[in-house]
Amino acid sequence: MALIEVLRQVKAFYAGEPVVLVWDGLSAHWSRDMRAWVAGQDWLTLERLPAYAPELNPVELLWSAIKTRELANLTGDHLADVADATERGIHRVCSDKHLPWSFLTHTGLTIHNHSPQN
Repeated sequence: MALIEVLRQVKAFYAGEPVVLVWDGLSAHWSRDMRAWVAGQDWLTLERLPAYAPELNPVELLWSAIKTRELANLTGDHLADVADATERGIHRVCSDKHLPWSFLTHTGLTIHNHSPQN
């Protein structure tokens, strides 16, 4: 399954650090195979968004920020034009150290950084 391979890459990237992944209700995210694989991953915690709750998904605010600037009135000749504009938008947002966090704050969600207990 492609999603499991992506999660294996996430695991390697974070080198054993705990990861919390917030997923929507896409059936592939919660399939029997996925749930069985995740059950054996002590580094991974999954949190599920409600069925339709874009106001709780910080990515929706990212898309909104990109659609109103980089993608506004874009008439690319190729899909690569859209991908390039999207990537520029993501870089713009990430270059502002406060903007991505404002998306999270807007949702009312928080990230708690738990220190490991010795």
